[in-house]
Amino acid sequence: MALQGPFVVVADSPGAGVVGALRAAGAFPIVETSWAEAAAAVASVDPEGLVLANTCSEDVSFGALAAALQRRSSATSSAFLPVVARAREDGLIVLPDALAIAPNMPAERIVGRLSSALRIRMLHATVLRRTRVLAARGELLPELPGSDPLDEATVLLAGRGRSFPALSIAVGERVGLVGALSIESAARVLNARDIDGLVIGEGFSQRIVELLLTALAEDVRFRDLPVAALGAYASVVERFAGHLPNLERIAEGPQRLVGRFLPLVRLHAFGARLRRMLKSLDAKGMIDPASGLLAHEAFWRDLNRAVDAAKKRGVSLSIARFFFDGGNRRNGLDAARLLGRLLRQVDFACQDADNSIFAVFTETDLRAAHVIARRIASVLKNSAMTTDPKHVDIEAAVTLATLRPTDSLDSLIARVLGRAIE
Repeated sequence: MALQGPFVVVADSPGAGVVGALRAAGAFPIVETSWAEAAAAVASVDPEGLVLANTCSEDVSFGALAAALQRRSSATSSAFLPVVARAREDGLIVLPDALAIAPNMPAERIVGRLSSALRIRMLHATVLRRTRVLAARGELLPELPGSDPLDEATVLLAGRGRSFPALSIAVGERVGLVGALSIESAARVLNARDIDGLVIGEGFSQRIVELLLTALAEDVRFRDLPVAALGAYASVVERFAGHLPNLERIAEGPQRLVGRFLPLVRLHAFGARLRRMLKSLDAKGMIDPASGLLAHEAFWRDLNRAVDAAKKRGVSLSIARFFFDGGNRRNGLDAARLLGRLLRQVDFACQDADNSIFAVFTETDLRAAHVIARRIASVLKNSAMTTDPKHVDIEAAVTLATLRPTDSLDSLIARVLGRAIE
């Protein structure tokens, strides 16, 4: 994508390498500044992207820049500002939400990571612009969630070595976690559900990891996926660094990995949230931006119409309710998004306040609805219900009802609320 600036590059020592790489990529204009002037530059230029080409040695200058960025992020009318920062020698990130990159990485890696983040910025700017236009027309719009995107993020951990338990704990304490003991299982998870980050642990050969990274690099769906690989795969990682801008090799322990990796995961989850919001805006609020399913009002309106149409045409209609014993909000949202992928084009669904999901199967009799509901419940149990290590015994229970000639909408719903599939 075109790097239309302005971009601010902060460096006390010469940052010619970063500036040269940005210019070679077509970035313009580029504002070079020192750490002492960084806060003023951000306030006056309002950049599209910020690059911290080296670390700050003065607490005053660092604090001033952090305060300037905080004031900017508080302005809801502005799209988020990508910050790509060379990591400090102690491994700590210069700013909490900065996208860290190793200090010895070539400048081209910084440009690649910045370009990836700019794609999310463009999504955010589009959502803000369309929201303002629709609001000016007096339309009632869904709100973009204000919670931390990590609250709904899911990371896939592939590994089977000694580091697997420690990685599971470190990652699982912060985000939803899906474990895979083989690369084949990891590939199936990536294709079946929404994943916001991939951690490749120990236990695989260099050849197997190379095959996985090749598949990721060749699929546009995964070009911006954050991927963290342990130090054992250093030679493989270097070969794919130019194709996967958010690929990181972490030689340190699990806590260091989490600190460097989670800002990338947060940004990816934010991008997924923005895409759901755009779909909701396209549908004029009929789609819930959190679950990706129909909003409540739209669902009950469509269900009422579907019941009337089924009676007039004499065709079947069935409705299922999926509910989760022991699950939490993260599990419920994860299940809703996965269920949305499994539904046929003629079916529709919504998520209730208690995280249960109603799914309507049009032109489907009770026998066929049983088969569909069982398959969906099996997928949810084996995939969506495994993201929280604190809730390993979550069950996806299902109740089902089919429309009778004497049914009203109320009687149909009353039955689906009370009768379970055996």
